[in-house]
Amino acid sequence: MDIAEIVSTSFTEFDIGTPLSKVAGAFENQELDAVVVTDGDEYRGVVSRRQLASSSNQPSAKVGSQVQHVPAVERTEDVREVARLMIGSDAKTLPVLDDERVYGVVTADAVLAAVRPFLDAATVDEAYSAELISVTPETGIGEALNTLRKSGIAHLPVVEDDEVAGMLSLYDVIEFTTRGGNRSQGGSSGDNVGGGGKAAGGSHGGFGAREGESDRMLDLPVRNLMSDAVVTIGRDATLDEVVETMFEQEISSLVVTDGETGEPSGIVTKTDVIKALTWERDDGRQPVQVFGLDLLDGMDYDGVSALIESMTSKYGDMQVIKASIELQEHKEQTRGVPLVLARIRLVTDRGYFTADGEGYGASHALRLAANAVERQLLKGKTYGQSKKHPDAEEQEKLYGWWLGG
Repeated sequence: MDIAEIVSTSFTEFDIGTPLSKVAGAFENQELDAVVVTDGDEYRGVVSRRQLASSSNQPSAKVGSQVQHVPAVERTEDVREVARLMIGSDAKTLPVLDDERVYGVVTADAVLAAVRPFLDAATVDEAYSAELISVTPETGIGEALNTLRKSGIAHLPVVEDDEVAGMLSLYDVIEFTTRGGNRSQGGSSGDNVGGGGKAAGGSHGGFGAREGESDRMLDLPVRNLMSDAVVTIGRDATLDEVVETMFEQEISSLVVTDGETGEPSGIVTKTDVIKALTWERDDGRQPVQVFGLDLLDGMDYDGVSALIESMTSKYGDMQVIKASIELQEHKEQTRGVPLVLARIRLVTDRGYFTADGEGYGASHALRLAANAVERQLLKGKTYGQSKKHPDAEEQEKLYGWWLGG
């Protein structure tokens, strides 16, 4: 299945020299996930809603300073390869080129709508993230914002007494703090008439009121900002039910609850479903997915697979059902070597393990993450209940359910 029928020729485009303030205005269209950035007729990259919301920039800055270099695809590209590229580049919108020029875009929503008829063969239990990152209603907005940014997520469940009380959105927090900060800005360096300058306790530079107000806003509990409308789903639901619910409710994540207790046990997102499109298992190999493989220096896929096998083989008959490795490159460098974040997620018959590692060079970051996972294995720390290792029939469904392998 290629993407020819799901490419949209309606997209928002900005020149590389456009002020970020103008780009931010485009995202008032709530359906817009990302804008395409060009230099004349040449494609340069995209800027996403989440990327812009997570960054601290002067409004006068140019959009070129925030360009994310995501891969471009052709209209004949296979939908599964598009899914891999979206996960590998952490992007939900990819540009589609025709004769080196941007012809259109393909979005995660378009991909999910196209493959939805095939999604009834996999369940939430096979795809969701058992690591539930959450806050309580009394958590400060500032602390919640830090959690959202540090974890690289856009939605944060609010849990009270083992029940989901609400959902906090990164975009709502940013809009709230920005709106409040603009409203509270007061004073100026010229307001010192009558001896009310710095020595007399007045504000210097005119931003004292804004800084104080912003601090108070960030100390407010998330109860004041969270949405009470939370949609949950059971682990036995199929992924086509997940997509249907997300489209109907116009949301991108569902809280997963335990079928017996009703307690929140994880979260399933559109990204998790997109990842499901990349599941595969070659004979004789562990089920290892690597996103960002091109960042690895001195290590290929077989090396990564061997690292995971070496790490997990020390723990008796523990079986790896699925391993996911994500590599993300930061702008920071030392001696020309970029800072890289490596994230390892293991689904085993003993439970779910996950850890991050950050270092200069992808191989270094990956080994740090592997060491962190190994410490969890030693302590027996997991993020989910033990899973039964699937038999051959389940393996076939898990890794080749919608394209026949």
